[in-house]
Amino acid sequence: MTKRPHALQDLSWPEFKARLADEPVIILPLGSQEQQGPFAPMGDYVLAEMIALAAAERAGAIAAPVLPFGYAEFFRGFAGGVQLRAGTFMAVLEDMITSFLDHGLTRIILCNGHSTNAPLIADVAHRIRQRTGVCVPAVHLWRVLPDATWTAAHGDKAAAARGHGADPVTSVAMHLTPHLVSAARDGRAERQALFGLPTTSGFSGMMFKGAEIAMPFDATEVAANGIGGGDASLSSAEAGAIFTAALVDYLADFAIYFRGCDPRAPARPQ
Repeated sequence: MTKRPHALQDLSWPEFKARLADEPVIILPLGSQEQQGPFAPMGDYVLAEMIALAAAERAGAIAAPVLPFGYAEFFRGFAGGVQLRAGTFMAVLEDMITSFLDHGLTRIILCNGHSTNAPLIADVAHRIRQRTGVCVPAVHLWRVLPDATWTAAHGDKAAAARGHGADPVTSVAMHLTPHLVSAARDGRAERQALFGLPTTSGFSGMMFKGAEIAMPFDATEVAANGIGGGDASLSSAEAGAIFTAALVDYLADFAIYFRGCDPRAPARPQ
C-alpha cells in the first residue's frame, strides 16, 4: 500500500505542514458504531471514511481521520454500539475542528454518515462561527441522495428498499465492504406498537391522529431486529455502486466549489 497524499493519517507532520501554504480543503468524516440491522456491519463510520477519502482524492483535498462514534441514545439497547453523550460528541468535534483552525485552515467540510449527529453538528458549527467567524459546512451523506439516484439504484422499488437496516447503507456496505455483509438478507421491518400506537421508522416516535409524537424509546422496543424500515433483500452491490458514485461526486464537487469560497464571508461571491 502506497502513501496517500489525500489521507492525513498517512502523512508525516512535515509533509502536512508543507501543504498548509496551499490552504487545502479538509474533509472530516463522522459516523457511528451502531447496529445497522442484522445484515450489515455496525461500523458504518467505515463507509463515511471511505467516501471522504475518495472525494478528497478527486478534489485535491485532504481527508482527516474519521470520528467513529456518534450520538445515538436510542440504540443503547443493542450490544456492540458505542454511543457518546451529546456534550461529549460536541466537545470532541469542536476540538477536532479547532485543531485545523489553529493552523490557519478554514475550509473544513464535515462528511457526516450518521443522521442523528446532525443537530449536534449544527450547534457546534454555530459555536465555531460565533467564536472564529468561520462557517463550517456539513454534508449529511444519506440525505443528499436525490430521487433520481434512488430510481437508478432500485427503479420502482426505491421506497420499499429505503430505511434503517436496509438502504442506502446496506447496499453501500455491499459495494465497499462486501466481505462484511451477510448473504442472507430476508428480514424486513417489524415495528412494534407502543402505548397502543404505531411507532415510526426513526425509532423515537409514535403516530397519533396522523402526526408524530416524540418519545424516548429504545430501538429494541420498537424493532427487535434493528430494522426500522425497508427491505434489505432488495439491497445489492450494484445499487451500492450507484449510491457511492453519487455521494463521492457530490462531496468532491462541493469541496472543489468550497475551495474558492471565503468561509468568513458567505455573502461574498465566489
